[in-house]
Amino acid sequence: MTSQVSRRHMMKQVAVGSTAVVFGSRSTAHAAPSAKVESIEIITPQPNLYCGWPTVTRRKNGQLRVVWSGGREAHVCPFGRVETMVSNDEGRTWSWPRILLDSAVDDRDAGILETDKGTLIVTTFESLAYEPSLAAAEKRQPGQAGAWSAEKLRRWQSARDRLSAQDRQAQTGPWFLRSVDGGITWSSPERILVNSPHGPTQLSDGRLLYAGKNVLKKANEKTFVGVCESCDDGKTWNRLAEIPTRPGDSNSNYHELYAIETGDGRIIAQIRNHNRKNSGETLQTESSDGGKTWSVPRSIGVWGLPSHLLKLKDGRLLMTYGYRRKPFGNQARVSEDHGRTWSGPITISDDGAGGDLGYPSTVQLADGSLLTIWYESMKSHPKSVLRQARWKLQS
Repeated sequence: MTSQVSRRHMMKQVAVGSTAVVFGSRSTAHAAPSAKVESIEIITPQPNLYCGWPTVTRRKNGQLRVVWSGGREAHVCPFGRVETMVSNDEGRTWSWPRILLDSAVDDRDAGILETDKGTLIVTTFESLAYEPSLAAAEKRQPGQAGAWSAEKLRRWQSARDRLSAQDRQAQTGPWFLRSVDGGITWSSPERILVNSPHGPTQLSDGRLLYAGKNVLKKANEKTFVGVCESCDDGKTWNRLAEIPTRPGDSNSNYHELYAIETGDGRIIAQIRNHNRKNSGETLQTESSDGGKTWSVPRSIGVWGLPSHLLKLKDGRLLMTYGYRRKPFGNQARVSEDHGRTWSGPITISDDGAGGDLGYPSTVQLADGSLLTIWYESMKSHPKSVLRQARWKLQS
């Protein structure tokens, strides 16, 4: 297994305070807890293949399972597929990757959830975003600036032409897979109503809630940003509620949501915002009626995207997110009041070569420590690898 420990981050102490905007009014955030980053390493064994947008979960039996979009040549290409690895020793070692889905178009993102019944649900979406780049390459003449090699052009064309244009279009959109035997066998992919990188969450009443967006919607379909629910362990899904927009925003500005139920019975969802004024900030909306209605999204004073939410054993909430400004890396914040306010930032990593990184997700291990996994294009690995950090909150 390829690994690389960043000495810069070994035993790193971080304690930072900041000011947060909570539901439209400024208030002082509580200081960030001290955190010790014990190690950072690469966990993907094929650094010649681009990896992107992972999610990790810790199963009830203690097994860790990570899923991501693998087998890629680049951030956008026709070769993406959903892959998974497992660890039975709290992330110290990982299995060889297994392919769960390799469709005839680009399989992007990957979320995973283990339900209370032990069912594993993996989400993804299939995209044709690579087609404009390929079409432009086909128009260039050999020797012209930006021209591709003949071998690369044939490779991308061959991947594209596995399906007709009409069939490729029909394939796009969000999908999910289910496993009822711990990931040994998987269902065929089925349509789901929304997509978001880290997938659905489970509520205390047994329902599954999926906060997301109808990405790659059909031409006559209205943009939907909201939540869907499943009352049958993820077999079927229906729309539950739309999330409103702030004045001046549109739902086309909102992307890559993730929701979690808080210790006081509310549900909070965080949103990657891309309006002109506040592009890249995290918005938060909440529901007090099980997801039927939602508050108008408000800024929480966090720049970073997209976020993953985790309820810790002590009841606090943890959000982790990519930070695509210098110093490029990944950050976390803690809430001690069920998501009403958030601490200052905790640095998980800050040695990134650029903005092609992030989408971190985090699990809490048996000893209370934390394991965060993200993707990153590094100077030493420009194809993008999966990295993991093992770290602890000190207070």
